[in-house]
Amino acid sequence: MAAHEILAATNAVVTLDVALPGIVWPWLVTVNMWAKSIGTGVIFMLFILLRTHPESVKNLRFLTAAVAFVFINIFLLFTLADLHQPLRMWHIFFHSHMTSSITVGAWMATIFLGLLTLLAFFGFKKNDTAYDKLLLWVTLLAIPVTLYTAGLMAQCTARELWQMPTESAQMILAALLAGSATMILMGGNKLSYEAKQSLGVILGLSALMAFIIYMSEYIFGPMKAEEVAAILEYIKGDGPYTVMFWLGQWMTFILPMLLIVLSRTSKSESILKLAAVLALVGLAIVKHVWLIIPQLLPMS
Repeated sequence: MAAHEILAATNAVVTLDVALPGIVWPWLVTVNMWAKSIGTGVIFMLFILLRTHPESVKNLRFLTAAVAFVFINIFLLFTLADLHQPLRMWHIFFHSHMTSSITVGAWMATIFLGLLTLLAFFGFKKNDTAYDKLLLWVTLLAIPVTLYTAGLMAQCTARELWQMPTESAQMILAALLAGSATMILMGGNKLSYEAKQSLGVILGLSALMAFIIYMSEYIFGPMKAEEVAAILEYIKGDGPYTVMFWLGQWMTFILPMLLIVLSRTSKSESILKLAAVLALVGLAIVKHVWLIIPQLLPMS
């Protein structure tokens, strides 16, 4: 061995020789996922409503783009805040490694934000033709933007609960649920009764499918890995996250489904709005529990 190689070896510095203890991804990541679901979801809803109830949402073009712009910025802000070296974020763009989900997601989200800015400009200028043409591409890009978190979590190979293939479906369903709920609330009197009912159907079906997937993951999870069985102890019986888990399930999925059925039979828009509020608040709780409990299990 050469002298300079021996010198380099003796000067080696150990920066980490044990697993990181405690919570690595805190509530900042919960807000990240929640805001992303709203930012992409309202774009999905506008795209659908412009083709099913065009007269009802013709005055919501600028507002929808503005809301999406705000929540995608919240998503990016909390992503940046969670980085251990946020001042080095420029490396993602100038020294890109496209094998990383973080890098790919950062590029897609940045392009998505740029298109949203242009979309808001067209909406402000009431250039509906240019707006609608651009909306198609923004909607298409919103799909991988909302899906990328599932790819990022899948790279955490030591966390079995995050490996479920259904997490891609959960990301889409979260966007549909959050988008429909937000559109119901911000549409107000601008939306027709028929448009609100359509949004209610999307909200209810998204809640139903997401609830079925959650129950399938958590009930049948122990059949897949011992680690999943250990994680589930946090939400079963007297587990420390049992109350939070079921509070989220009821607020996000069960109660909104029941309220939407009730709103259709009674033709009450107030009940529909209540379902939307519960779904949005509950989604943050559901995502937080899903994010936190796998991190509580010791790696060793």
